[in-house]
Amino acid sequence: MRIEHIVVDTSPLICLLKSGLLDLLPKLFTEIIVPDKVYQEVTAKGAIDFPTIKHLKQIGNINISESVASWDLGKGESSVLSFALKNSKFYAVIDDREARRCAASLGCHHIGTVGIILLAKRRGFVSSVKDSLNKLQAAGLWLSDSFIKEVCLKVRED
Repeated sequence: MRIEHIVVDTSPLICLLKSGLLDLLPKLFTEIIVPDKVYQEVTAKGAIDFPTIKHLKQIGNINISESVASWDLGKGESSVLSFALKNSKFYAVIDDREARRCAASLGCHHIGTVGIILLAKRRGFVSSVKDSLNKLQAAGLWLSDSFIKEVCLKVRED
């Protein structure tokens, strides 16, 4: 099944922007949703000027589902997962480990920032997974050198 619709959390958004890879999102996906709580987190950190990023669609408050609320996640993760659970065609783009566990537990489609890079490689939008992961690492996404090496080996990139 091709991923076309995503709802994005704070960390992936900021890391993709700071690494210069944010332009991958509209190349890969037809609809990109940013919940209001994520928008508030991102703009509070001064990372993104949303009016200049036209391909992101900001949506208002999302009612947090009880099943997500019980995980006691951050406001952004809770909004992203609640939206994705209510709208099954959407994948949650999340990196937080506990949020990913929540998504898996609730049967919510999800992908991380590294998964987006792998998808971009598969679809021909990046030439080097290693270079892209190094950019994300330099932008603040916690990726160990051994993890980057392991991912590159799996995609047969040295």
